[in-house]
Amino acid sequence: MSPVTSLRKPVSLVAFVFVSLMVGGPVLALAVGDASLSRDWRTASRASIGLAPDPAAHREPIVQVYAARTVGWRGAFAVHTWLAVKPEGGDRYTRYEVIGWRIYRGGDSAVSVGMDRAADGEWFGARPELLRELRGAKAAAVIARLPGVIAAYPYAGEYRAWPGPNSNTFIAWIGREMPELELAMPSNAIGKDYVPITQAIGWAPSHTGVQVSLYGLAGAIIGRDEGLEINVLGLVTGVDFRHPALKLPGIGRLGAPA
Repeated sequence: MSPVTSLRKPVSLVAFVFVSLMVGGPVLALAVGDASLSRDWRTASRASIGLAPDPAAHREPIVQVYAARTVGWRGAFAVHTWLAVKPEGGDRYTRYEVIGWRIYRGGDSAVSVGMDRAADGEWFGARPELLRELRGAKAAAVIARLPGVIAAYPYAGEYRAWPGPNSNTFIAWIGREMPELELAMPSNAIGKDYVPITQAIGWAPSHTGVQVSLYGLAGAIIGRDEGLEINVLGLVTGVDFRHPALKLPGIGRLGAPA
């Protein structure tokens, strides 16, 4: 057997495993109902699901970060993330997120700041997951710095669903700029790894590890909170060692809770 022939089998096996992971994850997300192709965004629910503490009963400052499946076929691949804050004594939350429609409809900024949307509201029918919560002094420190960090976001006038900059680029940007948030992004938050070429090597969003990224199209993260993540074309495969779990394209986390 020639060296070329002997090499073909392992290469073919690697290629088969790679394609299976890239395609199988999103298909499975559709099959188990995590993502839905039948939901009509015009009539889909945006209602609160009860994860955000009632401001009337919880007077301390609160910061929360959420993720929910995106709308339509994109939901098979990715989640949408946002941040909500309530200052001390505040009677409602302010929700911060990037929404591509704002640019598509001729707006000059994709950044949305609103108090008219529930902090924990469904994302067009998709139930959100609470990723991070801070209360008290830690939350107050984040809230105080947040306006300046958001004002410095470099992609407010841009939006691309893939590979970014998008809604997940925005929340990951906040995480990198604010180490005190200690935010580990979901592995299926496509766009989280989008960084300028001048920052191709830098901090992971959680600031507990390092990241190498080429415009979010290829790269890797290794860190305490993220574990090991390998990014190929924006789709992430990895392992969380701290809280044992696999990270699979489309599916996201599979194992112990983060």
